[in-house]
Amino acid sequence: MSEQTTLPAGACHGSSRLPSVVVDSYNIELKDQEGFVGDRANQGAFRERLEKWRKVLRKSGEDPLGDKSSEEIAKKELDKALISGAPETAGVVHAAVEEFAKELAAVTKRFLNLKTWRDTERIVVGGGLRASRVGEVAIGRASVILKADKFNIELTPIRNHPDEAGLIGAVHLAPRWMFEAHDAILAADIGGSNIRAGLVELALKKAPDLSRASVLKSERWRHADEKKVSRADAVKTLVDMLQRLIALAQKEKLRLAPFIGIGCPGLITADGRIDRGGENLPGNWEGKNFNLPRVLVENIPKIQQDDTLVVMHNDAVVQGLSERPAMDDVKRWGVLTIGTGLGNARFTNRRDDET
Repeated sequence: MSEQTTLPAGACHGSSRLPSVVVDSYNIELKDQEGFVGDRANQGAFRERLEKWRKVLRKSGEDPLGDKSSEEIAKKELDKALISGAPETAGVVHAAVEEFAKELAAVTKRFLNLKTWRDTERIVVGGGLRASRVGEVAIGRASVILKADKFNIELTPIRNHPDEAGLIGAVHLAPRWMFEAHDAILAADIGGSNIRAGLVELALKKAPDLSRASVLKSERWRHADEKKVSRADAVKTLVDMLQRLIALAQKEKLRLAPFIGIGCPGLITADGRIDRGGENLPGNWEGKNFNLPRVLVENIPKIQQDDTLVVMHNDAVVQGLSERPAMDDVKRWGVLTIGTGLGNARFTNRRDDET
């Protein structure tokens, strides 16, 4: 029996029909003669542009950003340089931001020209780069460029910190009625550099639409800094994080739903496998021989006396879902996540009376 057959109605791995939205598309891999279009607007692309302008200054004198490689400079350092650095230092960062914003706008246009992205009214931008002033300015500049080019679209930073948005969105993976007698759920966000697990408070009494959901506690493991990390190591670490959070919920007397919502890169099949797109994860996560939801249920069969339910979807979809309560004023909207890659998803809101 497949994992899919154990899921209740309204909760399905990688589903195009979620309780509050239809997922029109996700994980689109646009290509042209130069390769994947999204690679021009990911975090690596921004760092490449930063390095380009640093090289210009090195040829004529000292690099104002010091001896660190462009990949090693923290976002906080770049923010400080942009906001209060010496004019030339700020100029280097600003030049990189401007070039990156142009590419982000160009890539966004490519998505907006797709059939599944037509009539998009708003796009929220998340991912690691958004968690900085540099990222916010790049998003704002790309928005201005799009408007100048007659694209009637809102491009705005995701409201929650991206690290938390990737966990909060999990509350929208299953019908609200499943959580009515509970205070919190478990969520995990599996990325190309980090794996996060969190305890997400539902706050249904304060906001039945889940708009007040928030992360009470989270843990992060940066597997990108480790050497020779296997898939088994990654799964064990994730299980350990989740079990610690279960223990914390028990200690705090929280009514924890027997539910784990997972965001993971790639195309997610109905039985919970990663069909493709998981190449940046540690080890081989793709294909028929590995099913993360099933492995988690085997390792955490019960949560507070009830059988565990795991639902997994693409990480950009989950991060985008964190914005669902703020999207009642539009019908069609999307998300782009600037991380190791460029995640993407487009949604159409469902009405409360839809079945």
